[in-house]
Amino acid sequence: MLRSALLYTALVFGANTAFAADPDWQAARDGGLDKLVVAEQPAPVAQTEFTDPDGGTHSLADWQGKVVLLNFWATWCAPCREEMPALDRLQAEMGGDDFEVVTVATGRNAPDRIDDFFAEVGVENLPVLLDPRQQLARSMGVVGLPVTVLIDREGREVARYLGDAEWDSDAAKALITQLTAP
Repeated sequence: MLRSALLYTALVFGANTAFAADPDWQAARDGGLDKLVVAEQPAPVAQTEFTDPDGGTHSLADWQGKVVLLNFWATWCAPCREEMPALDRLQAEMGGDDFEVVTVATGRNAPDRIDDFFAEVGVENLPVLLDPRQQLARSMGVVGLPVTVLIDREGREVARYLGDAEWDSDAAKALITQLTAP
């Protein structure tokens, strides 16, 4: 009897832990991420290659095993200018082994113009990555800017945000903490 009670208790606590690890999408929406669209069925993200200013090639598989906040932006995009400092602060505070903010300039964005843009808005912690022909953006269904895609450790899109957001808000940080929980 005692053995059954202990087993039952362990299962209950284990189940509650599993439920606690699920992101509270509604709390994120209520906390300011109101345009967050959660994937009904998380699907693998595109493995389309993109580049860096040195000519190196990358794909989203480079971040496999991490939770990624992938942001598509451009130097000419006014909402991107508003959003970029919050993305930079989020990376500075939470970026590491489990999480990374990955920013990809899509379309015509000269590397020197990106450097100027980052200097103007105070970005110090984000990568300069390029999608000049918009191949990655198109393969991921990006039709406007900015668009931010949340990718889980398995490389699947779990949510998407259309437009600019305060990515360093308490709601966003709580969501990232939930997504990176073991």
